[in-house]
Amino acid sequence: MNKNPLVNALLAFLYICLLVFVMTWGTKFIPGPDPVVMPVVMLSLFTFSAAVMGYLFCLQPLQLYLDGHKKSAIRLFVQTVGIFGSITLLMLVLLFSGLTS
Repeated sequence: MNKNPLVNALLAFLYICLLVFVMTWGTKFIPGPDPVVMPVVMLSLFTFSAAVMGYLFCLQPLQLYLDGHKKSAIRLFVQTVGIFGSITLLMLVLLFSGLTS
């Protein structure tokens, strides 16, 4: 992974965009949700996404922390979360401003 918080946040955002694209595109070819399979798929996707986001947000800060670079670890984590929060806020502004339609 990367020690650049901007890259980490952008990778997380791109992962979410990829999931949305696949879910939007993929549902066009499915006639209807299977009442048994759909909850299993959604919980599996949630678990996988938690693992991916944990990797993107926590791996480098945890390694830095365990190597004794506690301030750098906290700074990297907070910056990554802050940048990701800024991207999320920007998307919310775009959504509610009507510029995306």
